[in-house]
Amino acid sequence: MLNDLVLVDHINALRRALPLVDAVRQAATDRLRLVLYTALVAAIGFAPMAVAQGAGAEVQRPLATVVIGGIISSTVLTLLLLPAIYGWVERRSAGAPDRQKKSLKLEISA
Repeated sequence: MLNDLVLVDHINALRRALPLVDAVRQAATDRLRLVLYTALVAAIGFAPMAVAQGAGAEVQRPLATVVIGGIISSTVLTLLLLPAIYGWVERRSAGAPDRQKKSLKLEISA
């Protein structure tokens, strides 16, 4: 979750100086290493639990596997899907005032 917030915050900061597409692309490039390092550290932290053989390993191993899988999938979603969704939402919201004005005109004339 923090990776998403870091990326969105950086996009918002870049939006002051760059157009939408350039800001999204630049923010994803700038924060790539930060997001990958954060995910890698978390996954490495669970690696000993994923390969444990001692007492209680039958519970720890599946849990660690699920957590590592979640970290990997959330990292991929953060780096690929989040910038695309951000751009899509911003483009849609940029056109929203026009739609609101049209619907307002329809209500007044009806």
